[in-house]
Amino acid sequence: MLQSIIDRSRRIVFFGGAGVSTASGIPDFRSAEGLYSREYEGLTPEMILSKSFFYLHPEAFFAFYRKYMVHPEAKPNAAHRYLFELEKRDKLRGIVTQNIDGLHKAAGNRRVYEIHGSVHENHCLDCNAFFPLDAIMQADGIPRCRHCGGVIKPSVVLYGEGLDKYVTIGACREISSADTLIVAGTSLSVEPAASFLDYFNGKNLVVINKEPTPADSKASLVMRGDVADILGKLK
Repeated sequence: MLQSIIDRSRRIVFFGGAGVSTASGIPDFRSAEGLYSREYEGLTPEMILSKSFFYLHPEAFFAFYRKYMVHPEAKPNAAHRYLFELEKRDKLRGIVTQNIDGLHKAAGNRRVYEIHGSVHENHCLDCNAFFPLDAIMQADGIPRCRHCGGVIKPSVVLYGEGLDKYVTIGACREISSADTLIVAGTSLSVEPAASFLDYFNGKNLVVINKEPTPADSKASLVMRGDVADILGKLK
């Protein structure tokens, strides 16, 4: 049935979460075995990945960030590759992703809205100079700008920070004009990202996830399983 929906669709938008990248070896966040199911020296990941913790304890932040949030060895999986093929066929009008791993762009997709930012984009807090991921990974302790000595901050959205206005506008515009919205690999428990689905007025809402989501009751099609397994079998 999913293949039939895709074949009939002209403006598909894909809205994805951590479950899209698990087949690439990146752990998810909110499952029973996910990153957020544990505490780290008495602190939750939400505490460590917050704006206030970053500024108050930058060395501890970067130690956690490098160990758990960055996976430079990860490669695009079957889901990423299939979405790139859909974009080449001009059926896929946009990808709205909650992931910060950059794998959609690594697969070749260009119409990507990274609403929580990307580990591959980092900027000096003082002079705004841009740095690639290597500047974070190769630094000893707190990464600092080679131009002015300021702290380099990953361009990812921390708890307590707002989403980028222009990325948000673009993502919601694409969702509002889609005839099919595929929601995959996300529990839809993180706001405001989950509310982006409210902009969808198209015909087909497809949900692909291992666990139930709040969008299931509104969906035209609900599929339980791994995103890469399901998309990788499509034409």
